[in-house]
Amino acid sequence: MRKLVLAVSTALMAMSGPALAAKVTLLTAAKIHTMDTAQPAAQAMAFDEDGRILALGDAATLRKRYPQAQRLDAGNATIIPGLIDAHAHVAGLGMTMLSADLVGAQSKDEVVRRLQEFAKQLPAGAWLIGRGWDQNDWPEKVFPSAADLDAAFPDRPVWLERIDGHAGWANTAALRAVKRDLSGDWQPDGGRIERDARRQPTGIFVDAAMGLVDESRPSLDEATAERALVLGMQSAVEHGLTGVHDAGVSLAELKRYQRLADRGQMPLRITAMADGNSDALESLCRNGLYRHASGRLQMRTVKLYADGALGSRGAAMLKDYSDDHGNLGLMVMSPEQIATAVAKATGCNVQVATHAIGDRGNHEVLEAYAKALGGDATAKDHRWRIEHAQVLAPKDLPRLAQMHVIASMQPTHATSDMPWAEDRVGPQRIVGAYAWRQLRDSGARLALGSDFPVESVDPRFGLYAAVTRTDAQGLPAGGWFPQEKLTSFEALRGFTLDAAYAGFAEAEVGSLEVGKRADFVVLTEDPLAVDPARLRNLTVQATFVDGEAVYQSKTR
Repeated sequence: MRKLVLAVSTALMAMSGPALAAKVTLLTAAKIHTMDTAQPAAQAMAFDEDGRILALGDAATLRKRYPQAQRLDAGNATIIPGLIDAHAHVAGLGMTMLSADLVGAQSKDEVVRRLQEFAKQLPAGAWLIGRGWDQNDWPEKVFPSAADLDAAFPDRPVWLERIDGHAGWANTAALRAVKRDLSGDWQPDGGRIERDARRQPTGIFVDAAMGLVDESRPSLDEATAERALVLGMQSAVEHGLTGVHDAGVSLAELKRYQRLADRGQMPLRITAMADGNSDALESLCRNGLYRHASGRLQMRTVKLYADGALGSRGAAMLKDYSDDHGNLGLMVMSPEQIATAVAKATGCNVQVATHAIGDRGNHEVLEAYAKALGGDATAKDHRWRIEHAQVLAPKDLPRLAQMHVIASMQPTHATSDMPWAEDRVGPQRIVGAYAWRQLRDSGARLALGSDFPVESVDPRFGLYAAVTRTDAQGLPAGGWFPQEKLTSFEALRGFTLDAAYAGFAEAEVGSLEVGKRADFVVLTEDPLAVDPARLRNLTVQATFVDGEAVYQSKTR
């Protein structure tokens, strides 16, 4: 690692000299996996000062071709194309660093203890915001209530987002801030207020109902909102990500990204998806697809929501939940609303990516796509996507390949959900859940991601989950529904070339080829050679975007 750090430093210093002409950097390593079928491996790669790849091949040949090149020797390391997370939430990740972290809390008592510790730094009267609780991790495995928070926080409003972002937990002080009467039998469209036998709110809000509390708390100031983006992007590059598809970006958030891009403060590439049928989509329709001159930011996609999430029983199902009879989940957007938004996007040449988790949610999305695309589903290069594609009915699973719909999936969702997923959907429906192998073998393209901060930002965890289908301890032995495993190569492709394709960026990134951008990751280990059990612990030495180091490990 010392050798790499010194070489990078020398190269960057040399390239900054005002009297020097165009520079070439020659990177050498024990192995370079290109993800290019025409030239899958190399030992050297040359790129220019703009970060454009000039050549790949063996080290001796490229040294002769570029004798004056700046040398960057990675020694025994392995180089792979920059990893791309095809579905994540950058501001959400940043906000986890600015709010109470409840991920992994094993009980309601532990949640309260963490909140009490975090509250020590808050001014009097400020809302206490937290994220990451999961009732499935607690002994009782049922939703909590406002009363569970009230003893510790009788006056300070508390609002806590569930791990999946599809449910929120409020205390009584937060409920008082909501101006609308929350009692009774009414429900908001696309959401659910949990109520007790007296028809009073318990403090749990599912999906669209969360907006009732969100709208009642103080809005985020611009400086904090921008800082969340900066923190999220920095964490991403530290884990080997060179690109993120940010799923659900408002027009205001796009403008924050634009300001950062204008200042040269975006260390990776963001493919932003407009947040539903809103102002951001209107902007795309009015002004055309957006791309920043730096190449670090684009918006050409709209992200819609069909349904909720499985963990909070909000995913829309064709039949009742196996562990909650009478509950079919929630359609966050009605089929008619989905059809309207899809038609609008079609008219504006905007790519459509729709969140769908339950088998009904996925079915309704496929129906809307089929109607909008008509007979052109395979003729047009539409690259429409289903985000998560988590539970598919047998008749719907092959339709993704038939319609050229991309399955944007998150391997760590399977390993997080496996302790309770079959309880939710039963032994028959689970066969079509988290079905990576079935989808890939059917001909569908898999773009892989994490959905961070729902899961960890670390793509190594995603590679590991995709190949082993086990938890961090290697359980269950042999993997959960092991027939759905991917190979190491397929998993890496899902986080590189296929993720790039899903963002219309495969001509620029996703593989290391002449003419593409020099976005790459330096790893101590070879991910295509190590035992799959070691994928989770690959060592990221450095992350490069446009041929510049945006992260270097401090380990010597």
